[in-house]
Amino acid sequence: MEGRWSRVAFGAAVLCLLIGVVAVHAQLSGTQSWAVTLAGQYAINANLTYATANNTELKLDVYRPRDKDMHPTMLFFHGGGMVGGAKEGSAFAILPFLEKGWTVVNVEYRLAKVSRAPASIEDGRCALRWVYQNAKMYNFDTSRIVTMGQSAGGNLALMLGYLPADSEFDRQCNGTEDLKVAAVLDWYGVTDWNDLLEGTNQRNYAMTWFGSQPDRQQIAKTASPLTYIRTGLPPTLMIQGNEDPNVPYTQSLRLQKALSDAKVPNQLVTIQAKTHGNFNDAAMNDAYTQLWAFLAKYVPGPVQTSSK
Repeated sequence: MEGRWSRVAFGAAVLCLLIGVVAVHAQLSGTQSWAVTLAGQYAINANLTYATANNTELKLDVYRPRDKDMHPTMLFFHGGGMVGGAKEGSAFAILPFLEKGWTVVNVEYRLAKVSRAPASIEDGRCALRWVYQNAKMYNFDTSRIVTMGQSAGGNLALMLGYLPADSEFDRQCNGTEDLKVAAVLDWYGVTDWNDLLEGTNQRNYAMTWFGSQPDRQQIAKTASPLTYIRTGLPPTLMIQGNEDPNVPYTQSLRLQKALSDAKVPNQLVTIQAKTHGNFNDAAMNDAYTQLWAFLAKYVPGPVQTSSK
């Protein structure tokens, strides 16, 4: 219980810090007046349990406008190679969506120290189903759900958009909802896990997530977005540095080609950088300019009036 309350307190502290920092910036620049009233405009539901697995309660945070309108909803998944990271540590990434009036669901999932691959994908599907099942309570617009993630979170965002309706990853959280995603925003995510398990592109985090499972190559295939490419997938935006040291840039190139061959709307934003994320301000501004243009094309309209 003490751990649970400490996490709640930590989440609240992070939010206060975010609001305070951005508000100060707004006072200095005069361009972000929305931050001053952000706390009054948004309701926060922190550490809601969306599923239980391996005796672990899986949590998510909901940031939602206080009005009664149905808002486009972004499910966010943090990075960390499936071995680290936390939803609280990625809170800055959701601020641009709050400014635009979106609802954001910030999702945690099981890491390798709790469960090996592909547990986190099961968790992601459970989170998406939870959003569908709680749409009326939180005013989620299920026709405009977008998944976004960074690094390993990018893999999850892609998987949620690409998995077929009869996916084996839905066994943990059953339901009758048709889980559809309007668009996917992939920030330097993994698209082919087998590429990282051996050879020149081998990465320790991939080895840790899959462990010594005897069928790990087959599991890696089922956990890779490239396995599910077909016509009719949601529009996909990819953003990655061309010399990314953690996830080979070639993975985004391969995904772009596969999507184009399948006639799936897609765009690859290439950033001239030798970093895994951590892009400079100019690169981030350009990436978000293209991101908003992409969403305006495929997920139009910031707010729809509720029929309530």
